[in-house]
Amino acid sequence: MSMPRAGYSAISSYSRVEILALVQARPERTIAELAELTRLHPNTVREHLQRLIEAGHVLPSIEHRTRRGRPRTLYSAATGTGRASSPIARRKVKEAADRGDVMRRVMPWTGRGVARLGEAATHQLDAIVEHLAESGFDPAVDEERLTIELSPCPHAASQADHRETLCAVHLGLMQAVLTEAGGPLQAGCIRTSVRPTDCTVELVRS
Repeated sequence: MSMPRAGYSAISSYSRVEILALVQARPERTIAELAELTRLHPNTVREHLQRLIEAGHVLPSIEHRTRRGRPRTLYSAATGTGRASSPIARRKVKEAADRGDVMRRVMPWTGRGVARLGEAATHQLDAIVEHLAESGFDPAVDEERLTIELSPCPHAASQADHRETLCAVHLGLMQAVLTEAGGPLQAGCIRTSVRPTDCTVELVRS
């Protein structure tokens, strides 16, 4: 099954990355608040949020009001835990695990690391690889060192001035996918260099 490239990814637009950074930093943001902070028109913010919801990165909720007035819709980052678990993200990690299991049955040599990593961690890797491919990356996993090589970063050229924000948002998204998948692996950090296209994700066992 082919994955969309970076140009079609929900996070290929820096405006959506900026919105994600805001909802990752603090949940339950309103459209008005996001529009003010990003200096985007509310309708544009609404369209970006819809793309992020459809990707499983953001969750909407209805404000609980104790006074008269129409309740507002609040937007939070999907973190993979409790009420912050996205049904879209749950479906994606389940489908990734199923595809990984089929691949390992058809091509047994691809599953040599399962005994060492464990089934839960293997399914986490299935999920994170599909997430990264969907986001436009070409991930190369080292199961022994627990690293994922993402060089060259497909977002670096067009968004080089926002590298710190990009890396923080991508790290948050990866952690959400790993949490949603369930298992011992966490996204420890993104290791970068002076070259903007160099990027390696370090995973850690909890």
